[in-house]
Amino acid sequence: MKIVSYALITVLVLALFSGTTPEERSNLMSLEGTWEQVNQYTYDGEKIVDTVEPTEGYRQIKMFYNGKVMWSRFVPQDSVEWFAYGSYEATDSTLTETLEYGSASMMKVIDTARVFSFKLILKENWYSQIQTDSNGNPLFSENYRRVD
Repeated sequence: MKIVSYALITVLVLALFSGTTPEERSNLMSLEGTWEQVNQYTYDGEKIVDTVEPTEGYRQIKMFYNGKVMWSRFVPQDSVEWFAYGSYEATDSTLTETLEYGSASMMKVIDTARVFSFKLILKENWYSQIQTDSNGNPLFSENYRRVD
């Protein structure tokens, strides 16, 4: 009876994954795609002490594709434009963006720092990029949901 149960479980697991290729299964946990920022966290040590929700009309979109990243931010009550383009590398726990160019306001930032490194938490349809201090303690995060 146990052999039949194990065989049935094996068949069900194989049937579950037979509709997807190995590439499709690995893409489920990929950063590649389009993401929209949903909120930001502020940390005190490891503890989240504040959640900042976007103001009405605010949108920040990031797109990752083939090693390239591009993001744009729209803030209705701010006339300053924010966007940037560059390359990225991601591991299972880190995200590094190297920006090449951006809007005039972003170029002022890029002129002083081109490489931005974050702790990465990636789920199927959600990710968080966490800025840490020199000791690795989280300071703040941007949290995104997958759009596409």
